[in-house]
Amino acid sequence: MTVAAPALPWDEVWGQDDAVAQLRRAATDADHLAHAWLITGPPGSGRSTLAYAFAAALIAEPGDEAAMRQVIARTHPDLTALRTEGVIISIKDARALVERSYFSPSLGRYRVIVMEDADRMVERTSNVLLKALEEPPEKTVWVLCAPSEADLLPTIRSRVRTLRLREPDVADVARLIAQRTGVDDAVAEQSARHAQRHIGMAQRLATDAASRERRDETLRSVLRVRNVGDAVEVAARIVQLATDDAKALTAERDESEREALLRTLGVAPGTAVPPAVRGQVNALEDDQKRRATRSLRDGVDRVLTDLESLYRDTLMLQFDRDVDLINRELDADLRALAQAWEAPRTLTVLDRISATRENLEQNAAPALALESLLITVASGRTP
Repeated sequence: MTVAAPALPWDEVWGQDDAVAQLRRAATDADHLAHAWLITGPPGSGRSTLAYAFAAALIAEPGDEAAMRQVIARTHPDLTALRTEGVIISIKDARALVERSYFSPSLGRYRVIVMEDADRMVERTSNVLLKALEEPPEKTVWVLCAPSEADLLPTIRSRVRTLRLREPDVADVARLIAQRTGVDDAVAEQSARHAQRHIGMAQRLATDAASRERRDETLRSVLRVRNVGDAVEVAARIVQLATDDAKALTAERDESEREALLRTLGVAPGTAVPPAVRGQVNALEDDQKRRATRSLRDGVDRVLTDLESLYRDTLMLQFDRDVDLINRELDADLRALAQAWEAPRTLTVLDRISATRENLEQNAAPALALESLLITVASGRTP
């Protein structure tokens, strides 16, 4: 008689019943288990949550809740996980994953390698993974996460089984946020709509009035851009807001990491760092700087997503469709803009937003990239 696996690994997975059913089956039936998986879905759809739930079901014996909780907490010895703190995944980190993938499981049924943000690999880093994905050991399973298949090289896609997650409805996300945070239904609905169904971002907007105010200020500032001077001023303001937001997210973590390292090295609080251990402290600070750079770029990318929603709403109104607007609070401004512009100009701005995102991925300076975008907003022409 087969013992049913407990629900624990899947408790935190929300709104992905079909994907859960497929992975639960794979975890208990070797005939349905691929050696490498790619979980795709839009930001906030729960890719990473599902990946670790799958890892827990693969590693732990049925009924072993302690082992499952270890995996979910990222502390089980048979789980190797990578979520880059930098802008890209380094070759060094990729090689370390490959090396770990050849170890036999020490306690669990399988060794599982989870790579979050697999879309952050450049081509030469992807090539490091190819052989490991093509010929992994019998008891090793790879789980990659990315927004879409197109974000990975064809050579990687050909070696994995893809599982596409569904995008939840605004109403579904709003109900979840209200249940999790206790905010009123109106705030939950607005946050889910503004976050465009990104669960993590919706939760942050719902619980942080300052984040809601920064978003509103940014969109209203962009709507007031009329000339090059406005473009430069607003671009600088957006970068400053994104920088402040990034610092707020990372400052507390940076300090706790530094204190923990100094404590481990035996350095008393408030005393000078001895030369013998200064290299380790400098290495930590370098890692934190890379994380801060990524956090800033992620913040600017979030602004671009919000701007896309603004001009998407404008385009909808230009085609006489006023349902499902994301920024309903700006209805009057959006209608005025839709009348003042022709649809081709709106499309030009939307194309420029996409180009700006690509430029930032190529390490363009955020302020200059945003200035160029906002000049297009002001003039309707690409600089």
